[in-house]
Amino acid sequence: MQLDIFLQIKMVAKSANKGGKKKNRSETYGTYIFKVLKQVHPDTGISKKSMLIMNSFIVDTFDKVATEAGKLCKYNKKETLSSREIQTAVRLVLPGELSKHAVSEGTKAVTKFTGKHH
Repeated sequence: MQLDIFLQIKMVAKSANKGGKKKNRSETYGTYIFKVLKQVHPDTGISKKSMLIMNSFIVDTFDKVATEAGKLCKYNKKETLSSREIQTAVRLVLPGELSKHAVSEGTKAVTKFTGKHH
């Protein structure tokens, strides 16, 4: 019964949109990847294929960190995922020097954010 209502709503939405086609947009980290690239190498560009690869890398890394942080909450019987769990997850997921830089940048970002909101 619930599914029938959903299908009817979907059909009405489709018929209302017949005039102009709406482009399906997917959210990516492209803008941020580009901004960081320009900070590091101002004269360097990036191809669409390379941008897709970088986006996939970021999505995958964030997923790994989030999964690990969730596991840490479960192991420690915590219901709230805090910056401490994220930091520990980053240390576990990212190798050596990269995790040190990520933790440093993350701490800086959290400090900046909490300064603006309190």
